[in-house]
Amino acid sequence: MKLFKKLDIFVFKSYALLFVGTFFICLFIFMMQFMWLHIDKLIGKGLSLDVLAKFFYYASLTLIPMSLPLAILLASLITFGNFGERFELLSMKAAGISLIRVFRPIIFFTLCLSAWSFYFQNVTSPNATKELAALIYSMKQKSPELEIPEGIFYNEIPGYNLFVEEKDKQTGALYNVMIYSKGTTNNDMQIVLADSARLQTSADKKFLQLTMYHGERFQNMKEKTAQAIANVPYMRETFIKEIDLIPFDANFNALDASLLSGNAQTKDIKAIKTDIDSLELEKDSIAKASFQSVSRTFLRRSLPLSPQDSVKAMNVLQEDIHFDSLYNHFSTVKRQEIINKALSRARNANSEYEFRKYTTNDLNRSLRLHWVEFNKKFTLSVACLIFFFIGAPLGAIIRKGGLGVPVIVSVAIFIFYYIVNVSGEKLAKTGDMNVMLGVWLSSLVLFPIGAFLTYKANKDSVVFNIEAYQTFFKKLFGIRINRHINRKEVIIYDPDYSVVKEEISILCQTCKDYTAKNKLMRAPNYIRLYFKYQDDTEVIAINEELERIITTLSNSKDAAILEALNKLPVISVHAHTRPFHNRRLNQALGIILPLGLIFYLRIWRYRLRLYRDMQLIQKYGTFINTRIEKILSEKN
Repeated sequence: MKLFKKLDIFVFKSYALLFVGTFFICLFIFMMQFMWLHIDKLIGKGLSLDVLAKFFYYASLTLIPMSLPLAILLASLITFGNFGERFELLSMKAAGISLIRVFRPIIFFTLCLSAWSFYFQNVTSPNATKELAALIYSMKQKSPELEIPEGIFYNEIPGYNLFVEEKDKQTGALYNVMIYSKGTTNNDMQIVLADSARLQTSADKKFLQLTMYHGERFQNMKEKTAQAIANVPYMRETFIKEIDLIPFDANFNALDASLLSGNAQTKDIKAIKTDIDSLELEKDSIAKASFQSVSRTFLRRSLPLSPQDSVKAMNVLQEDIHFDSLYNHFSTVKRQEIINKALSRARNANSEYEFRKYTTNDLNRSLRLHWVEFNKKFTLSVACLIFFFIGAPLGAIIRKGGLGVPVIVSVAIFIFYYIVNVSGEKLAKTGDMNVMLGVWLSSLVLFPIGAFLTYKANKDSVVFNIEAYQTFFKKLFGIRINRHINRKEVIIYDPDYSVVKEEISILCQTCKDYTAKNKLMRAPNYIRLYFKYQDDTEVIAINEELERIITTLSNSKDAAILEALNKLPVISVHAHTRPFHNRRLNQALGIILPLGLIFYLRIWRYRLRLYRDMQLIQKYGTFINTRIEKILSEKN
């Protein structure tokens, strides 16, 4: 028991130190990426240090939940990769300690981190997100001359719309400028066209100084009315250089963060659930009002029925009243009047439907956003646990420590997770996928991977052995497997060449008799192949004897014999007899004629290969016997 306690402390210390380092590295990377997205709001704004400190502080708080899973993944990979590389993991297993037992202290620590992540997202992160959004908006409003885009109208300056065709980002000069401005009345409306302009903040930061070059100004002289809309006098002014002062407070004024409290990202679980109930109630109210409106419009009365009952009522009404005969009873003028009234009602109903559709769409989108944020508070916490069960067994399998291979593997896994997570959230927000499925999609994809890797690592199974996969696919596609027998540096027992020579002679004769008996060059019998097959015990015996002789001769020092052994074939003892080991599967495949013919041709191909294998065994067996005779003669 004392050993296990010391082991837990050793594993935890090794992991905890790496986790702290990787966490701050991951947080720094996410901070750099976040800062790059908002670099235009930071550079050249003259922001004070306290504003910048708040920006980085709140940004780091919002990025902590995303940094935790990556830090856990990277720390797990490095920790258990180091254990495997230094053979510490092997020593633990040799002492009878299972891999899951080694994981136990880290599992407990990761569970605590997952619980803390959930608490952090529910308590701290919403307020940090709200404060950060207010800060970014306030920073955006400072020094607006840096924000004017090219090719679109900019309306962030109150009372003005600016259109800039081209902008020099180094000098700040604006080219081909069009300005629409409007005061308190239409008398102040004016249009300014200028070849170039420059927008700067005044020294007291209370005005924007707009300097325009080579342009014209058009301004109304009096307010236009409906009676004189075509004859409105205006003033036209041509200028070479003109300066306008626009009232604008360019000082940094922090937005009240409470104004952004309606965003789902700024709420905890309790607030989200309350708002979801309110949105559901509002949605039901709109649906009920729509149904009552349709009932009054088309049935002339409000029906206290559900939509399904109203359809039944319309069917009953149609059975009682013959609309066609009633319509034919009216005159042509009356028919046209009825059609016009019906068309008018349909158009009014369609307009009302379109209006309610926009309202309902906004409600549905708001509901989806709230449900997405509700589920995200759980998914990021669960991701911490999933990433541990991916990183820890993967490190134990790879057995590479340091910041080389683990960093590459962890980044690749996290990018895959991020792509799946973002895609699922996007589909959930647009309504193209169920919200819960979209948000949990990344966890559903990674959970089986973590379970598979943990199982393989605990069983010491081969996962990243390329040769094992090559062998599997070679067997699957019928590609021949080559032998690799090298000369041994130390040989304990030399082969008894006289005995081996006799065994090879018997084996060659057995292969010759088997080839003549079974007539391998002929096509196999279809009925016997699928419905009356039996194991080929002769080939199994030949293969066992061949492998035994090869094992004996692998201790030989003669290079020619070793080269001949490498040229001996690896026999597939069952491939020429049947497709599957299960009798019923073979019979079902034989009944399905197209598939049966494909496997029939494949088995015929293996029979031809077996024929060539028998010829190779006889050829190289004879050569080996010749070399053995030479060796024996030299000894004598």
